[in-house]
Amino acid sequence: MTTATPRKLLLGVTGGIAAYKAAELTRLFVKAGWQVQVVMTAHASEFVTPLTFQALTGRETRGALFDPQHEAAMGHIELARWPDAILIAPASANSLAKLAQGLADDLLSTLCLATDKPIFAAPAMNRLMWANAATQANIAVLRQRGLRLLGPGAGAQACGETGEGRMWEPEQIFEAVVAQTGAAAPADLAGLHAVVTAGPTREPLDPVRFLTNRSSGKQGYAVAEALAARGARVTLISGPTQLATPRGVTRIDVESAEQMLGLSLAAAAEAQIFVGAAAVADYRASEVAGEKIKKTGESLTLVLSKNPDILATVRAAQPGLFMVGFAAETEKLAEHARGKLSNKKLNLIAANWVGNGKAFDTEDNALQLYWPEGEQEIPAASKAEVARQLVDRIVSLYQAR
Repeated sequence: MTTATPRKLLLGVTGGIAAYKAAELTRLFVKAGWQVQVVMTAHASEFVTPLTFQALTGRETRGALFDPQHEAAMGHIELARWPDAILIAPASANSLAKLAQGLADDLLSTLCLATDKPIFAAPAMNRLMWANAATQANIAVLRQRGLRLLGPGAGAQACGETGEGRMWEPEQIFEAVVAQTGAAAPADLAGLHAVVTAGPTREPLDPVRFLTNRSSGKQGYAVAEALAARGARVTLISGPTQLATPRGVTRIDVESAEQMLGLSLAAAAEAQIFVGAAAVADYRASEVAGEKIKKTGESLTLVLSKNPDILATVRAAQPGLFMVGFAAETEKLAEHARGKLSNKKLNLIAANWVGNGKAFDTEDNALQLYWPEGEQEIPAASKAEVARQLVDRIVSLYQAR
C-alpha cells in the first residue's frame, strides 16, 4: 500500500489504555510510506512514552503548546498546515468534548482548531461514557462539522465491562484513513470534470414554508469526495445541507429543483461524468403564496405541479455524457431501478432501500448497482466506503466505453 508521493499524517494520541494501540497504528502508516508526526496530550504520556513514537517515526514527539524551540516561528500554526490529514486515536471522551466546544488548551486541540485538513477520530472509552447523552451530543455536532468518525466497536473493555466504546483495531483504522483520503487511489480520472448533485431540494409554499425530504446529502458528498480523490475536477451542486464542503471540491448551493436543473445543465455542458445523487422533489407548488398562509379551516388543499426531471433533461442535452443516477426505493428495488436506467438512458444506476431507518439520516448505506450489461451489490458500510466502491465501478465502466 505504499503511496507514490509520501503522505503526511498528524497522529494525535489522547489519554486512555488504548493509547498502546497507537504505536502499532504508527508503524502501519510508516511502513506504508507515510510521514507521521505524533502529538500527545499530557494524559496520553501516562500510558505510553513519547520516546516510543519518536523511535517509530524518526520525528520528535510533540506535546507542549508553548515550546520556545518551535514557537519562535509560530510552530503550532505551521504544524496545523503540514499534514494531509489529522487522526486522533485513541480519541477520549474529553478530547471529543473539547473539539465540539472549540477549546484550544493544549497543542492537539489547538492544531485541530487551526487546520482546514480532514480530521478523523477513533473513539475509545467506557461503554457508559460513550452512551452518555453529552458524548452523543458532541458526536452529533462533530459529524455535522465534517469530522470523520472511525468506530467505536463493541467488545470487551479494559474496565472489565463489555459494550460499545472499544477502539477499532489499528489495521481497520489504517485502512479507513487510506481509503477516505484517497491515498491508495490511482489518479485515473485526472483531466476529467465530474458533476455531482446532492442533498434535498426545497420547494417553497409561502415565504416561511416549503416541501422537502429527509435527504442529508451525505452519500452525494461522499461520492464527490471519492471522485476528487481519483483526480477528477469535481463540481458539487448541493441542495440545503449542514455538511462541510469536501476537500478539493467546488460547491454550488441551490434550493429548488428548477435552480438545480439550470446549474446542472450549465455544468454538464463541460463535463465528462454526471452523478445525480440529489433527492429532488417530484412536485412543487403551482403557485407560491406571497404572504404566509393562514390557518383558516380544518383542511388545506395544495395544488402541485410536476418538477422537471433533471437526469432526463441533462441526458437530452448531452447524449454522449457518462451519467449515473440514484434510485431510492421502498419496494420493487430492482424493477424500478432498471426501469429508470432504461427510461433515462443512464450508463449506471445506484439503487438503495430507504425508510424504516435505512439510508436517510444514517452514517451507513448499501447500494445495488445496475448497468446495461450487469449488476453489483455494495453491502452495508460507511457512506464513504460505499462511495469509494461506487466510484470504482464508475471508473471501470467509463474506461470501458
